[in-house]
Amino acid sequence: MSEPRKLEVLRAIVEDYVHSREPVGSKALVERHHLGVSSATIRNDMAVLEEEGLIAAPHTSAGRIPTDKGYRLFVDRISQVKPLSAAERRAIHSLLEGPDDLDDILERTVRLLSQLTNQVAVVQYPHSKRALVRHVEFVLLAPKQVLAVLIADTGSVGQKVVDAGADVSNEALMVLRSRFLGSIAGTQLDLLPQVLPSVVALCPPELRGAAQALAVGLQALSDTSREERILMAGTANLARSNVDFPLSIGPVLEALEEQVVMLRLLSDMGDDPRGVTVSIGRENPYDGLAEASVVATGYGSGAKVGILGPTRMDYPTTMAAVRAVARYLSRILGG
Repeated sequence: MSEPRKLEVLRAIVEDYVHSREPVGSKALVERHHLGVSSATIRNDMAVLEEEGLIAAPHTSAGRIPTDKGYRLFVDRISQVKPLSAAERRAIHSLLEGPDDLDDILERTVRLLSQLTNQVAVVQYPHSKRALVRHVEFVLLAPKQVLAVLIADTGSVGQKVVDAGADVSNEALMVLRSRFLGSIAGTQLDLLPQVLPSVVALCPPELRGAAQALAVGLQALSDTSREERILMAGTANLARSNVDFPLSIGPVLEALEEQVVMLRLLSDMGDDPRGVTVSIGRENPYDGLAEASVVATGYGSGAKVGILGPTRMDYPTTMAAVRAVARYLSRILGG
């Protein structure tokens, strides 16, 4: 059995099983695919694929289904990720374009990716350890209450109500805003604890109490913005895939609920030359995802966006959708 024909037969089995959910037999392969050989030859080819652990017979079925190893070979041999349709590209463009804040953009991203793939979409918030201060604003709410706003270059916006400790005027806040912005604009968020004390020291003596309170508020905002977070959408899609999770869908749902599991999984996924990384079944380090695959890629400054679904998925289409959404996301966020 030649290597090209082995790959062609495997490709046909994967494609038929993905679309039918039924084990694939040699007769169906001959009828549906122009493989140029007899049914007997296909049966022999399937026997070889089974010996190599690329396909398997579920229970007593006469048909065969791909194994994790078979999916891996199929994915590795995809010569190119097929492009999205014009309608899909327009959907991505229209849904993701806009001047809204980071939270809104990422929420729309996971909803869109879930709709495009019919899987669970996951997006990691941009890595803010490398994020820089873009803007600072102070808004007087009451004589002693100030709203501190910290905007990072990733698009994240943090707000905190600060007790200034004494009455403060709008004019005083303008002075403080000027001092803080002039000193910390362009500073990495994780360096603010070292920088803020010197900013307070530069403020007029009569405003240092308020400056100290505002500095504490800004540091709290920078700490919050550095928390690793993910957003998800489309969990209900898993419920429609009960055939694909014969053991239990519970462990998959638990993995999704445990954000630290998904964060670690996304962070550990390396880079693929095609720009999209695929982790299949038991390749996932978390046992609960032994029947699931994760397709992900980086965007912006290295955060990940991707999908989680059953190993029986349309990998070329899913990979194309993940890659396209990531590219739009990077462009919108300027990453």
